[in-house]
Amino acid sequence: MPDRREATLLEDLPEEIIDKILKGLPPKDVGRCRAVSTLWRSITSIPEFMLEHHQRQPSLPIIDGRGRPASFVLFRGAGTNASNQQLWPFIPGLSHYHLKPSLSVTCDGFLILIQQKKFYIYNPVMRKRALLPHPQAGENECSNIIGFYRHQLTGEYRLLWTTFRPLSVVKYSLYVLTVGSDVPRQVRVRMPTVLSPSAEHKILGALSYSNYCPPPVHHGGSLHWCPFPFCGVADITGGSGDIVVFDTEAESFQWMRTPDQVYPNRKLFDMNGALGFCGSSTKGKAGGCLSFTALDIWMMQDYKAEIWAFKYRIDLPTVEASRQLYLTSRKGKKKTPLHSTVQWFNDMAVLNERELLIMFNGKHVLRCDTDGKVLGLVNIGKSQYGMSLTPHRFQESIIPIPSFP
Repeated sequence: MPDRREATLLEDLPEEIIDKILKGLPPKDVGRCRAVSTLWRSITSIPEFMLEHHQRQPSLPIIDGRGRPASFVLFRGAGTNASNQQLWPFIPGLSHYHLKPSLSVTCDGFLILIQQKKFYIYNPVMRKRALLPHPQAGENECSNIIGFYRHQLTGEYRLLWTTFRPLSVVKYSLYVLTVGSDVPRQVRVRMPTVLSPSAEHKILGALSYSNYCPPPVHHGGSLHWCPFPFCGVADITGGSGDIVVFDTEAESFQWMRTPDQVYPNRKLFDMNGALGFCGSSTKGKAGGCLSFTALDIWMMQDYKAEIWAFKYRIDLPTVEASRQLYLTSRKGKKKTPLHSTVQWFNDMAVLNERELLIMFNGKHVLRCDTDGKVLGLVNIGKSQYGMSLTPHRFQESIIPIPSFP
């Protein structure tokens, strides 16, 4: 046997090799390594290391169990080794359903949560949180965070924050707040075309209400919103586009087109590093939610030319037939049965090139392939009921929250 004294220790390796090894570890293991040696702690505390390590983590959808039995669960998969991590609660003692926060936006492993009219920035991996200052100018104003991004030039994390007075003539204001600062900076909606104050307020109004506009999608250094058609944002552009784009470097707005086909309901999403679009015709409302019978999935083929490519369609009859076969094949096994038929779709999220999650009937989530074949039913704990597929995705991060003065 070789002499153990001649064995190569990790500390004997070049620092760049140690750096690569540490970047390949899960976030929690990196945290443990920081306690091993001063060198490892120094390597893993460099901002460039933490950002690259974060970018290597998978982008995973968040499912809201609505407090029964869990809220804001990170869906890792359906395998036996998959561990779905609960991202909330984070404030000790506040575990009741009526005190559950709402999830506003995400960026680089940070969550922005709203609880009892207070805004928090939270890193679930580090289990650290900080209260964000309001940029309000008056007591009767309402606030909402519509965007969250990292400014490439400065490395600062910044929030797009709107304020308005709901009980008077509605006047919207837009602010940029750097995380770690308590001084907001008021900005205007600057676009290539000249906008009147009324048009600017109409855009901010559409972006300020999550019921009318899902949170933005990060892609190519910009934020992308796709307000619902009835918000009337497309009328402002004169046909030049109905996607609102915010360049996080120049901090300016512009327009972008959706696919040419008209959809009463549509959403943008991350499609494994590409900009994705989901369009659907609606069959009305069910349980207070828009309901659909088919989902058309598009992917941005050429970003500069604004060319979309149709990928596939998921229709309700195919999914329901496959779900029945899935339940039949698992008959007799100790699994919670799901007897209700698929009556309508609510939302979807892409897992990878061949799999996606679909929320249906307002309370169930299933996993299927791009042909509509059901691969499994999503559980939170032992429950398959009362869950919601959020429009948010999350990548774990060891980046610390910027400190306030």
